[in-house]
Amino acid sequence: MNLESDADDLRSPDVHLNLNVRGLPLSATLRINELSNKMLREGHRVFKMGLGQSPFPVPMCVQEELRANAYQKDYLPVAGLRELRAAVSEFTFRHEGVRYAPSHIIIGPGSKELMFILQLVYYGDLVIPTPSWVSYAPQASIIGRHIRWLNTDFGTNWKINPEALEDLCRKDPDRPRLVILNYPSNPHGGTYEAHELEAIAEVARRYRLVLLSDEIYSLLHHEGTHVSIARYYPEGTIISNGISKWCGAGGWRLGTFAFPNQLDWLRDAMTTVASETYTATCAPIQYAAIRAFEGSIDIERSLVQIRRILKALGQMMTERFRRVGIKLNDPKGAFYLFPDFSDHREALAKREMTTSETLCNRLLEDTGVAILPGADFGRPPEELSARLAYVDFDGARSLTAAEAIPADQPLDETFLNTYCRNCLQAADRVCAWIEEIGD
Repeated sequence: MNLESDADDLRSPDVHLNLNVRGLPLSATLRINELSNKMLREGHRVFKMGLGQSPFPVPMCVQEELRANAYQKDYLPVAGLRELRAAVSEFTFRHEGVRYAPSHIIIGPGSKELMFILQLVYYGDLVIPTPSWVSYAPQASIIGRHIRWLNTDFGTNWKINPEALEDLCRKDPDRPRLVILNYPSNPHGGTYEAHELEAIAEVARRYRLVLLSDEIYSLLHHEGTHVSIARYYPEGTIISNGISKWCGAGGWRLGTFAFPNQLDWLRDAMTTVASETYTATCAPIQYAAIRAFEGSIDIERSLVQIRRILKALGQMMTERFRRVGIKLNDPKGAFYLFPDFSDHREALAKREMTTSETLCNRLLEDTGVAILPGADFGRPPEELSARLAYVDFDGARSLTAAEAIPADQPLDETFLNTYCRNCLQAADRVCAWIEEIGD
């Protein structure tokens, strides 16, 4: 037996790596966050616009519940704490007007993990728009599912066209498909009107599609008027939510899935896989999350101010980018912009920036502004698009300041320069960089 040869064999990535994992990089959002932190430690000035982490604090009443339940150490039910599932059920009915029984709720260690397990147990194609969140497609690739992209464009605000979905389904009407709809959207901050959701729901019902409605940003709709597609296609829609965005608790890792009765077979399959993988979600976090989903006047008041801040900041940054010829749609929710630099293609090409990746790499090097290339979100590499998360500011400080300004008064440029300075400085650096390249 040649021990040296065997040791080399164990170290070889080409021998033992799953073909579906080989070559996959670290998730783009986590990669840019780690790179940004590394540059900061090295003394560079960095504007962290890559990772979409809420800048706002976890509500104090929820933090207090976590402290009070730190002693909880028992394994909880695989599907989640009964009281929490009841709170999620009421939360969904309160905000979406759709009733999901507590027994049809699953609690997981982040909605990301639940999405992965859903794709694992559901044997069908994954249908997603381009652009879409960076982890949908890689998860499908890891599991070995076929990915069907639905193309969107700037002119239609990056929304799924129901006719395009119809055309895809008509080619093989009986093929099982899982369609993920995320709104307000990561990466572009757009959302759907009720009539648009109704049109998509009609197609979904006709072809018996399973819809995963990723509504993690639902309470961050800038006008507070989010509508779920589950209102129009309740029998085939799973609603995904959690506490990472509207509750500011991304690192707590708690996500929720709400299933209609007609999809109980999917819920049961996911619960089985969960029992053999993560077992149960962290006990103290689940107890604290009850308080979050039950809601309170203080939480609702904070959400009003959070929406107010994000709306004003998104609009201000959009206006600044447009002044220098960067194309943008108006953000309607969440904290993302999806700028298109294509009108500067010729000037950028002269400096060897012909793809979204080379554009973002050079932008970070020259300005310290960290954003992600559109290619990470499913756009063509040569398209000069990018995603920017406008979250690099002190959310607690801005929240306190906003509460002192009457609701009928806008949060003006003075407020934003005072409390969201990093974001506006980042926008100014990008604009100055583009103008310099064009000279």
